[in-house]
Amino acid sequence: MLLQLSSLLTNLLVGLTWLLGVAVVVATLLPLLRQTAWWIRVFDFPRLQIVGVAVVSLSGALGLRFWDQNWAWRLLLLTQAAVIVYQIARILPYTRLVRKQVGDSTLKDGRRHLSLAMMNVLQFNRQGARALQVLQQADPDIIMAVETDDWWYQQLKPLETTHPYVCHEPLDNTYGLLFFSRLPLENFVIKYLLDDDVPSLHTRVQLPDGRTWVRLYGLHPKPPAPAESKTSTKRDAELLLVGKEIDRNEEPTIVFGDMNDVAWSHTSELFRRISGLMDPRVGRGLLPTFHADYSLLRWPLDHVFVSAHFKVDDMERLPYVGSDHFPIYIKLSYEPHDKEVQEENSEEADFEDHKEALEKIKEGFEEENEEEQEEATDPEPKKVLTT
Repeated sequence: MLLQLSSLLTNLLVGLTWLLGVAVVVATLLPLLRQTAWWIRVFDFPRLQIVGVAVVSLSGALGLRFWDQNWAWRLLLLTQAAVIVYQIARILPYTRLVRKQVGDSTLKDGRRHLSLAMMNVLQFNRQGARALQVLQQADPDIIMAVETDDWWYQQLKPLETTHPYVCHEPLDNTYGLLFFSRLPLENFVIKYLLDDDVPSLHTRVQLPDGRTWVRLYGLHPKPPAPAESKTSTKRDAELLLVGKEIDRNEEPTIVFGDMNDVAWSHTSELFRRISGLMDPRVGRGLLPTFHADYSLLRWPLDHVFVSAHFKVDDMERLPYVGSDHFPIYIKLSYEPHDKEVQEENSEEADFEDHKEALEKIKEGFEEENEEEQEEATDPEPKKVLTT
């Protein structure tokens, strides 16, 4: 009887080891296809979690002495090791083990500093007082809150006392945004780049020195998810539209928001090459912002990308506010004298990158046109999923 139980347990462990092993290989290979289907692109996100599962599978294989078995068992060992090495290589830049892409600030002149906070409030979250308190304690110069409807506007409206320059677009579809600035704004406008229900912020902000203007873009594109967008096409196109616009000017520039994409995805890397912007996370750590409620299922979805004019004085994840996202805070210093040195750390786009970006933008507009035609013939409203 004991032998039968032991044999059954061994078979279960063998089956589980193989199941986990095959799963992590599939999860690693699918994103390499560069397809836009949501069920493929979703595997861009959990690279750290894939490493964890691969380690469990590899440990099981070693514990069961798979190397004493036939070639199939040895192949499993090799593939798990390869998955771990590949996924760690993709994550490594977003750890403290590599050189920082954006340098640390050496500037003591506060008149050339700019601080920003980005908060996805979760539209149906009702901890408005808590969110307001976190923002007031952080006291950034610039605040953008997304997933904000009229209820959230009333909760955060007290910020207008200290941040009188505003540009709001509250919506009840989980894509509303509120923008507050302590510093003067110029040419501020809300644009709908692709989706007619997804706004983005475009403006210029003046630094406290009274001379320097910085171009700002606040984004919150739709994620690739079944109830939101069946593909990542429009999300990718929106990011790249902004990237192409930035590529055509030399202004100090900051892009920030809930991108619904991870920093290590192909699209994020393509965006950085096209725009010439850099990621302050590189060399500083993951700072995962989503999902706030599940510590083992977290990845960085809320981002700040900056031009080489800036260095980092501080960057941190702010406290929990009842949302599925943690807010993120960054304080930058404007140091154009080191711009050329910093540009050596930036990634450059080649002809193929620009070609791919134009193709993705074209596909994004085509998909939006198709959806508009479908909506014109189907009056039933779509359900929305909070992201």
